[in-house]
Amino acid sequence: MSRGLFALLVAQFFSAFADNAILFTVIAMLMQGGQTDGWYIPALQSAFLAAFVILAPWVGSFADNRSKPRVLIIGNLFKALGVILILLALEPIIAYAIIGIGAAIYGPAKYGLLPEMVGHEQLVKANGLIEGSTILAIILGTVAGARLADWSVPWALAIVFACYLFSIAISFLIPKLPARGAEAGAALPKFIHMMSGFFGTARARFSMLGASLFWGASAVLRVLIVAWAPLVLFTKNASDVAELTLFLAIGIIIGAALVPKLIPIEYLRRARLAAYLMGVFILVLSLVDSLWPARAVLFVIGIAGGLFVVPVNAALQEIGHKTIGSGGAVAIQHFFENLAMLVGVGAYTYATTAGAQAIPTIFVLGTVVLIATLVVAWHLPPDPNRAKN
Repeated sequence: MSRGLFALLVAQFFSAFADNAILFTVIAMLMQGGQTDGWYIPALQSAFLAAFVILAPWVGSFADNRSKPRVLIIGNLFKALGVILILLALEPIIAYAIIGIGAAIYGPAKYGLLPEMVGHEQLVKANGLIEGSTILAIILGTVAGARLADWSVPWALAIVFACYLFSIAISFLIPKLPARGAEAGAALPKFIHMMSGFFGTARARFSMLGASLFWGASAVLRVLIVAWAPLVLFTKNASDVAELTLFLAIGIIIGAALVPKLIPIEYLRRARLAAYLMGVFILVLSLVDSLWPARAVLFVIGIAGGLFVVPVNAALQEIGHKTIGSGGAVAIQHFFENLAMLVGVGAYTYATTAGAQAIPTIFVLGTVVLIATLVVAWHLPPDPNRAKN
């Protein structure tokens, strides 16, 4: 591993750690103030996601037209500014939206750096290292952020701010690679043109819509747990809620590890079975009323989700490489995934303002996952190996 790649892994870890710690720090603030139900927490998540959707056509060109290590620094500066604004008691939704802008800027530079730093033969391994460090950062950031905030919100915010500063400092150790330059032309028309070229096959549509379905359902489930756990499991603080999401995350990791044996990319149709399983167990979650069964059900939902999303992502990368290019495919993928999360969380926000309760909403979510999977997979062609038989 080169020094530059190691620096990128460390910078990415601390930035992703802080991204998840700040969310549960704000959730802890709200729980301590008695705001565990209603529209506020899903609105908070929506403010973060909106930046990814609105800025999607431009952030890729922004990264390509600048040295990407410097773009990482710019993204982290936006995130650090959001933390300062929370410390100064600005409206958390506005502050979290600014953190979302930083995250939207950060992502394309992070992934775009890898092919510039390592050879083709090492690219898959480097991607695996980045994804592994991100998953670890999500798990640790979620738990640490909640526990720190339950102890002291100001100290939790200070530590998150320090993580962003440390990530910025480490980014200076990444070689200052020259800007590659984006293609000339207006960003939005180019983005729309790439999108129309990508959806040429049923396999591509299934993969993109399937990935969007997974992330949309995951985002809604994440904010639903915050309202559901105090009501059903009588959780008292953010640490208890974070622990529940930890079981979900560990399940996703295990499901992802099982994919090569159970759902290789040649058998993409199998992925829909995992999505059906995920929907069924979300329905089961609406019937659970004690801690360990809830942990077990969330764990199974995570396994099913991992089994579903990993082969879908692999298919997207393969299709993108053969059509519009992997970079364009990632940009479109991020747009649709974040749009699905924004729509899902937005719909849940509207439902809570209309008086929707957590338990029936979980049941509705499971039903939507089952129906959406059926619709998305309706025209999926047979797997190539099966078609030959």
